[in-house]
Amino acid sequence: MRTAFIETLFALAQQDQRIVLMVGDLGFGVVTPFMEHLPGQFVNAGVSEQNMTGMAAGMALSGKIVFTYSIANFPTLRCLEQIRNDVCYHKANVKIVPVGGGMAYGALGISHHATEDIAIMRVLPHMLVVAPGDPTEARLATRALIDYNGPAYLRLGRAGEPRVYDAEPAFQLGKAITVRQGSDLTLIGTGGLLYDTVKAAEALAEEGIQARVLSMHTVKPLDTAAVLCAAEETGVIFTIEEHSIIGGLGGAVAEVLMEAERRPRHFKRIGLHDTFASLVGDQEYLRAQYGLDTAGILHTVRSVLALPAR
Repeated sequence: MRTAFIETLFALAQQDQRIVLMVGDLGFGVVTPFMEHLPGQFVNAGVSEQNMTGMAAGMALSGKIVFTYSIANFPTLRCLEQIRNDVCYHKANVKIVPVGGGMAYGALGISHHATEDIAIMRVLPHMLVVAPGDPTEARLATRALIDYNGPAYLRLGRAGEPRVYDAEPAFQLGKAITVRQGSDLTLIGTGGLLYDTVKAAEALAEEGIQARVLSMHTVKPLDTAAVLCAAEETGVIFTIEEHSIIGGLGGAVAEVLMEAERRPRHFKRIGLHDTFASLVGDQEYLRAQYGLDTAGILHTVRSVLALPAR
């Protein structure tokens, strides 16, 4: 996702001088072409995320489209006050981009994990929250955010995420993508777990269970129509995210269902349960330990629906 984002932004910035990339003294293996070819549209703010966000807000209010970029939670939690007061309050055209959403930085520990960020960002007024599920969605989301005027959060994986789509899907901010049709249950995924969500649906299909898969790449504003349609047509909903189950995608979907009085027969949030991912290992290992890989998703689905273990 990271490479897809940078390549897309670089191509767009060559055509639009308003686009500025601002980094927190990192990512030079990836951002070097941007820095070398467009020095007037690149700023290294140093290890100073609060200043980076303040500068980005000022530049945005002067007519620029500014992307701030850093690892995991550094461009969010470390400078939350500046995001709230400088960016969101003024509806500044700043796009906040963390690379390594979820537990992508694995063994570096919770200081480098982003597992509360969706909840925190979606509560901020005027903030759009986007978590693409694969490199294709990351590319499409980057293009869409150039045209979106206002604060936005673009949560990326780190690198090497598998592609979900064979062909480019129709993409619109705030509208879920139906990756797979199904009438027995719905799996709603966001971010880097979309691939595992699709694999879980394929495994269920081999057992005769047809799972609808929705890529909810935009968590705010949520595609309420897609959620309510899934509840009506399948009666069973699982939300899947590499994030706390509190306040993230699962919380957003639950809010929609309860306010619309459309409680499905079964509803389950799959994510981290009010805990820090304190084990040591890479992302693949941590996902497995916390039940967030394909096998873990299948185990939860089978447990909720009382299906026999496979």
